[in-house]
Amino acid sequence: MGINNERDIEANMQIGPTDLGMVRIFIEAGDVEIPMDFEPDEAIEIADEIKAAAMAARSVKKR
Repeated sequence: MGINNERDIEANMQIGPTDLGMVRIFIEAGDVEIPMDFEPDEAIEIADEIKAAAMAARSVKKR
């Protein structure tokens, strides 16, 4: 599976701070739950990567 392979899977994502000072990205899809905890600096890097990907996606010609 690659980044460009589409799947017909519904998932929910929640993002927020934990009581331990981490940033949690929580993914839920069916019976699967994936909690991912990041240090605040790591979370900022991830946010920067998401912003960069969004900017790049804007320049892609849609089919």
